[in-house]
Amino acid sequence: MITIYHNSRCRKSREGLEILENSGKPFEIRKYLEDVPTVNELEELIDKLDIQPIELVRKNETIWKDNFKGKELSDTQIIEAMVENPKLIERPIVINGNKAIIGRPPEMIIEII
Repeated sequence: MITIYHNSRCRKSREGLEILENSGKPFEIRKYLEDVPTVNELEELIDKLDIQPIELVRKNETIWKDNFKGKELSDTQIIEAMVENPKLIERPIVINGNKAIIGRPPEMIIEII
């Protein structure tokens, strides 16, 4: 099953959702701001993305700038910051089986579906 981590207020996320809708393939939407991923789920997601936790952070968010920017944080602390502040999670993210991709630009989603 294909899953999209979606924020309806984000233009890129809406564009990613449209790509999935147009694909005709079944998928589910995870509104991650409401259904916040756990530490374990984020660790699995980061593994599927094959990135470092810091690469999943939206560093231009005020929450990041005010509370975390410039600090030495462990991977665990970065993941915990995203769980506590899901707005920090980059979007959209599409998961298909054991693979995942950050849809920036949204057209990259085509590679995974």
